[in-house]
Amino acid sequence: MKPTIYFATDHAGFELKNLLLQYVRDELQYEVVDCGPAVYDADDDYPDYIRIAAKKVSIRPTDRAIILGGSGQGEAMTANRFPQVRATVFYGGSSEIITLSREHNDANILSLGARFLTQQEAENVIKKWLAVSFSGDERHVRRIKKIEHVNS
Repeated sequence: MKPTIYFATDHAGFELKNLLLQYVRDELQYEVVDCGPAVYDADDDYPDYIRIAAKKVSIRPTDRAIILGGSGQGEAMTANRFPQVRATVFYGGSSEIITLSREHNDANILSLGARFLTQQEAENVIKKWLAVSFSGDERHVRRIKKIEHVNS
């Protein structure tokens, strides 16, 4: 069974979010949920929407989210404050980081820098990220468990 994919952004990624949501739903055949915003607002704040998607993944970490912002950095920082969320950032460069984020870190949220990616680049990265599985290697499982208890 495929995971549900949650989408969220702010104004900086609004247009790209809508295009990518359609791509993931129609081309890749995933169930998608739009966590907002529904309309463009140049003055919105990304934490208001990112927290909705991150909370969904926190409750059900086998689901995934794709979040967007200008750089994707603040969005990932917001998402990573939720238990069981492991957000990775991509805004260009080698897509090998996408493979490693899944194989080694079991990243369940992909944060994209909308100001640095074309639609085609984002689609390619998403397709790759959704196709790669967590390796399940003991050392990676051990490290993920440590991440969850870092504040203990």
